[in-house]
Formats: sequence, C-alpha cells, structure tokens
Amino acid sequence: MEEDDEGFRYPIIDSEKCIGCGRCHKVCPMENTPVRHQEEKVVYGGHHISTDVVLASTSGGAFSAIVDGWCDMNYVIFGAESKGTRILHSYIEDKRDISIFRKSKYAQSEIGNSYIKTKEFLKAGKKVLFSGTPCQIAGLEMFLGSCNRTNLLTIEVICEGIPSPLLIRKLSKHYGDIRDIDYRNKTKYGHWDFQMMKIETSHGAKVIDRWFNPFWSIWLQHLISRPSCYECPFATKERVADISLGDLWGVHLFCPELYNHNRGASLIICNSKKGKEALNHALPFMEGHFLQYEEAVKYQSPLRKPIEYNKRREVCLEDLRDDAITYKEIVSKYATKPSIRLLIHKYVWGNRQKMLLWNIFNKRR
Repeated sequence: MEEDDEGFRYPIIDSEKCIGCGRCHKVCPMENTPVRHQEEKVVYGGHHISTDVVLASTSGGAFSAIVDGWCDMNYVIFGAESKGTRILHSYIEDKRDISIFRKSKYAQSEIGNSYIKTKEFLKAGKKVLFSGTPCQIAGLEMFLGSCNRTNLLTIEVICEGIPSPLLIRKLSKHYGDIRDIDYRNKTKYGHWDFQMMKIETSHGAKVIDRWFNPFWSIWLQHLISRPSCYECPFATKERVADISLGDLWGVHLFCPELYNHNRGASLIICNSKKGKEALNHALPFMEGHFLQYEEAVKYQSPLRKPIEYNKRREVCLEDLRDDAITYKEIVSKYATKPSIRLLIHKYVWGNRQKMLLWNIFNKRR
C-alpha cells in the first residue's frame, strides 16, 4: 500500500513478484459487489448505562455495550487505534482494553495484517468482532471468501467520507510535535453537541470548540475527501456489516427522551440476524428504546447517498501539498466562520435549553 500525492493509500502491484493469478481483483470490493443484507432492519437509540463509558465515547457508548454483551469467551476484537496522528487497525483479546478503540478517528486507518489475522482467528474457532468503515468491512468480507463466518460479527461506523491526512500534517507543523488527537472530546464540558477537538502536544494540550474548528469546517465542506467517497457504493440502505453505528442525530426532534443531558446518544442499526442477536445481548448494558428506521435515518445522509463533490477540492489539495503554504493560510482560505444565528442557537437558545424545558415540563405532567 502506497500513498499518492493526496495522502491516500492504494494497493500497488509488484510486477516482479506478480504471477498474474488475478486474486487481488477478485477480492476488491470496488470491482466486485459483496453480499448485502436484505432483511428488515432493527433500529435502537440510546446510551450505555455507565456515564463514565458515555463520557469516554464519541456518542453514547453503544460499541462498548455490544462488546460487553457479545464478547464472552475465546474472542478477539479488531478496531482502529490512535498512534499519534496515525491510525492503525489492531486487535485485543481482553475487552477490558476496549478504550483504545473508543472514539471516532477522522482518518483512514492502516489495515496492516488485520484481514489475515481475522481469517486465522476464525479458523482457530475464536469469536471475532471486527469494526471499521463500510468499505473496510466490505474488503474483509471479500477477502474471507469461503471462510466460515459463524463466529464473525462486523460493525461499521456510519461514514461521511475519509479526509486526506495532508490537513492534519499541516496542523502538526503548526502546533509542533502532536502526540495525540481526540477529535470529539467531552472532558472539558461533558457536552456531546460541542465536539471539542483536543490536541496533545509536547508543550501541553490545545482544545478547540467544534464551531470554531477549521478541521471540521474544511472536512464537512467535502474539500479533502478520498475520491471514491464521492461515489461510495456502500452509502445505501443495503449494508454489508451486521451492525451500523453512529450518532443519534436529530434526537431532540423525534425522541427527546434519549437526549441524555447532552452527554451523547447512539444510533444502532441491525442489518442482519446476527446483528439483532448481538443487540439483544447488549440491551442489559443500554438505556434507550427501539426506533422506526425511516425516522432515525432522516438525519443520516451517509445511509442514503454518497457525499457531494466540492468543486474547490482539487485547488484545496494542491495548496495542502505546497510546503510554502502554512496551516494558517489554509484556514484563512478554506475554513468558514460560524454565523451569528448558529452561535445563538448553540450557546444561547439551542438544543440543550430546549431539552431542559422539555424535561421540566414532562416531570410536572
């Protein structure tokens, strides 16, 4: 796997070693459509019963609840782990170490030998929980071929495109030695809505508010996403993974009782029988209830369609490649500032205040 000039990794064939068997093309999920689950979905919204787990998670801690319920004996858990600014796929054999896989990482993880190890563990009779992006789950399914999947549970994150690492590299030059990035930290305020980015450097920590964060602005404009993300074949109702996990966006509109005091709420979509069984095992560790699919995905566009292409993408990435252009210049040119209306909605009269009145009103009834 080698990076192109945009920072994205692609498979490169070594012509001196290639024997022309074509297996790489046969297992490529972009060239071959993996099996997608067609059965009726089960949707659940809520959060982990442990407040500590919720605050340590990006949204409501649903991943931890599924792990608690499904991983009993002789199991292995695969997920994305942060190593400074790099994201690597790795595995653990003790769910008490699950913290390394919590939190969303807004970068393409390096799969390494995770697919190979997954097949080895399955052949050895172990239960394997594999989490990743939709395309990574599709890649795993194609790679496994005829391997017995009885003990495999796949969990995908609801993905809105993978950003180029070039922006984070510019950020690293700006701040110096970055030891860790928590893209959506709750520890300062404990608030899910604010999505604070916490950057740990050798000089201390820097915390940036969601609505003043250039990274979020540039990424959410779809200026730096991987080319395939604009035509993603997995951004559809039919999914490859057993379970889809994400934030319960729109919770304050259609199920305010699950707002969880702005600590975080998860959306769980079970796409297969195996996913539904895993959810049943997780329910003792969750607080919430079942939801209607169409209502829940109304605020989840990546479950319906790929992201839209931004015409300024090529220019933005060209500037990111230019070492003479600084991070501040990138921010000045491409990041947008929040409107007064948005700031009033978030800080003066927003979801938190509306939910507070909703809770007071319902307690009096």
